Amino acid sequence: MMTLMIAKHFREVHFGGNWTSVNLRDTLKDVTWQEATTKREGFNTIAVLTFHISYFIDAVLVVLEDGPLDAHDKFSFTHPPITNEVDWQRMLEKVWSDAERFATLVEQLPEDHLHQDMADSKYGTWYRNLHGIIEHTHYHMGQIVILKKLLRT
Repeated sequence: MMTLMIAKHFREVHFGGNWTSVNLRDTLKDVTWQEATTKREGFNTIAVLTFHISYFIDAVLVVLEDGPLDAHDKFSFTHPPITNEVDWQRMLEKVWSDAERFATLVEQLPEDHLHQDMADSKYGTWYRNLHGIIEHTHYHMGQIVILKKLLRT
């Protein structure tokens, strides 16, 4: 039951229906590749933040599929080149498909795993990490919303 609720919360931050009424897909749906890659002094780009959110989801996806945790913050801000709308849309399609796959795997996670360590005890429990991924997405989505407004004023 708890894993179903966590998966629902995860989907909502990506696709809508959450308490804040803000989600990543709607936030990014009208962002052009030029806007996504425009650098404002002192800020990451929208593309970098989108990739950063997805980077850690992808890392935990591997663990959900019984693989090792291999994530490094220094790589989480370096996305593949985006030089046109096709590149940007390809990145977004990967974000959406990975998010749905992630939520599906969380739904399938046995409830007793929530209180077990994820990958290593230094990372804490699955429960902590799954909620952390959701919080991380909300945090950076807020930055994207602000950047989008700055770019359009």
